[in-house]
Amino acid sequence: MSFDAFKDFSMAGHNVIITGGAQNIGAGIAKTLSGAGAKVMIADLNGDMAAETAAAIAAETGNDCRGMACNVTSKDDIDAVVAATVAAFGGISTLVNNVGWGGRQPDPADIPEEEFIASYKLNTISAYRMSMACLPWLEKADNATITNSGSFSSAVPAYDILPYGTAKAALNQMMVSLAHMLNKKVRVNSILIGSVVTEGYADAGLAPEVIEKLSHPDNLIGRPGSPQDIANAMLFLCSKASSWISGQTINVHGGGAVVRLFGA
Repeated sequence: MSFDAFKDFSMAGHNVIITGGAQNIGAGIAKTLSGAGAKVMIADLNGDMAAETAAAIAAETGNDCRGMACNVTSKDDIDAVVAATVAAFGGISTLVNNVGWGGRQPDPADIPEEEFIASYKLNTISAYRMSMACLPWLEKADNATITNSGSFSSAVPAYDILPYGTAKAALNQMMVSLAHMLNKKVRVNSILIGSVVTEGYADAGLAPEVIEKLSHPDNLIGRPGSPQDIANAMLFLCSKASSWISGQTINVHGGGAVVRLFGA
């Protein structure tokens, strides 16, 4: 009998919800988990794109992948996604809270209060609501996990995206707390994502020259991340390969900036 070193990375038998999975990093995660054997429900604000992405993934992986509209700031929409996933797959074992967004602030010294509230609702509260809506099903599942797409901006100064960075910092604290609350029942981890250059950067208001700089970062690896880099880390944390890991925030950011004590 041969030893299969990849057995624990299989997602066969797992039923996944991924928020914000219609494009960019989310689509990469959905495709990877589906390719590893999971049944996947993509929940995205753009329902048509979610369905199109899901159909393309299913055609490529041969596994059941579906998509539907979901505004994660709406409790009714969250409940509808959970109900549809259970009806389609029979349960939920894996939740990926991937959705998140934050625009660049033109004047960090004069940010409207509403910007902070909206960011907190989208980047923090929505993950709590989705997690709690899935919890009755997660508690019944084998290797149940909640894994979150965090941001490295939550751990370093990021005044030009202050509402986003602070909301993601709150997500980190909340998810570590949930890991302790759900001990022995559901594993909870987060990935602090570094610069992964996607179309979302332009949507967030970053100037072309800023995007160009982010495309050539001075990190330990020497390149920006790709959606697949994040998807690979997600697969590890969602699968049994990480069965002894919970309550962690893991950096996936190319190693961070190079430190040179005496110059270049």
